[in-house]
Amino acid sequence: MSAFNNKNQSSDVGIILLAAGSSSRMGRSKQLLEVDGEQLLQRTSRVALDCDATKVIVVLGANEEAHRKSIQQLPVEICVNSNWQTGMGSSLKLGLKSLLERIPKLEAVVVMVCDQPGLTTDHVNKLIQTFKESNSPVIASFYANSTGVPALFDKSLFEKLLIIENESGAKKIIQQRKELVKIVDFPQGAIDLDTPDDYQKFIGKKD
Repeated sequence: MSAFNNKNQSSDVGIILLAAGSSSRMGRSKQLLEVDGEQLLQRTSRVALDCDATKVIVVLGANEEAHRKSIQQLPVEICVNSNWQTGMGSSLKLGLKSLLERIPKLEAVVVMVCDQPGLTTDHVNKLIQTFKESNSPVIASFYANSTGVPALFDKSLFEKLLIIENESGAKKIIQQRKELVKIVDFPQGAIDLDTPDDYQKFIGKKD
């Protein structure tokens, strides 16, 4: 029997929201950029909290104090990566270890980032539902002719996630296991806010 079979509606799925970066290309914290009157980190945290998941862990790093203040009223669990400069992989590993400490029987984890303003709870729930209805150990978002995050990983891949290089992200696992990946279309995923120009274009389109 497949290692990823026997999933059901009550499976424990956790969410890791990666928000530890310094936004060097933006020149200021993109976590605190306003989108529809709400800071981006708040917005993405709310998306995660509204999903069909058991627990949400937010990994902070650079500008920890300001970012913590942004979400202190939300019922997320915060982990701080003191080694955030080493790369996204270090934050991912910290988040997954924290989830497993709290939910030893975790069935799957959704990895999210906070700079996708088009992300919705509906999309993340589609990833989770697709996981529960399929035998695929990886459910990834598809946009800009590529697969990426948010993405869900079955527990059979936790060991691989826990040993990825610090400078790598979840996308490396997706690319390594292409034959096992099921995709969910997410056209809005092509919009990410990395530079001031990205942000100006985005808010200009919304006005």
